[in-house]
Amino acid sequence: MSALSLAFRDSHTMLRRNLLHARRYPSLTLNLLLTPVMLLLLFVYLFGDVMSAGIGGGGADRSAYIAYIVPGILLMTIGGTVVGTAVSVSTDMTEGIIARFRTMAIHRGSVIIGHVVGSVLQSIAGVILVGAVAVAIGFRSTDATALEWLVAFGLLVLFATALTWIAVGMGLISPNAEAASNNALPMILLPLLSSAFVPVDSMPGWFQPVARYQPFTPSIETLRGLLLGSEIGHNGWLAVTWCLGLTVLGYFWSTSKFNRDPK
Repeated sequence: MSALSLAFRDSHTMLRRNLLHARRYPSLTLNLLLTPVMLLLLFVYLFGDVMSAGIGGGGADRSAYIAYIVPGILLMTIGGTVVGTAVSVSTDMTEGIIARFRTMAIHRGSVIIGHVVGSVLQSIAGVILVGAVAVAIGFRSTDATALEWLVAFGLLVLFATALTWIAVGMGLISPNAEAASNNALPMILLPLLSSAFVPVDSMPGWFQPVARYQPFTPSIETLRGLLLGSEIGHNGWLAVTWCLGLTVLGYFWSTSKFNRDPK
């Protein structure tokens, strides 16, 4: 077999391993998915009327706030899912299975590739689940074309890939699973400091640049524009730039840490 065929075979095996782990131990994934679902229900049903009136400057309209909040919740779902990836990678590193893999005749990078592809698949599955909940409580995107839906899906996959590579790096530098969970906590906190719940213009002036140019806000605004027809402007380029930059950074960071021989 060629080197490429061996790499594909071993990566596929590692992907199956990670998906089997997720199926056999679903508690971590379910706990991470509960956070965006609970926030969605909380903000819609408890704060929806008040928030919609404040954002729109008119009467209370919970359905309008559902449309506004869902794109941010979808990206928050991805951020929560990759926390589990950091924990999983750290667990592999500390429990000795990676050391055993190093002694076997397998493609060295297949272990990380299995984690990355498995995490992206879990992230998209989580997005579909949360999206189904959003549709069930009233979210609608009637103006989006088939092309816009396709681009939106591509953005979600690209965003999940970028955050996953960063999460893998966080898992590799963490001494244990608890530290990995803490190191990946910004993946959950950053959406709360973005335009997910309120417009950036409504935030304090000194904080607006932080919220406007962090990775989540451009991606949220781009997804919101694709699904709801709002103006995207420069956010599309910012979102793609952030995603590609984080992917490259996470890839080289993760592979350099993983390929470093243990002391």
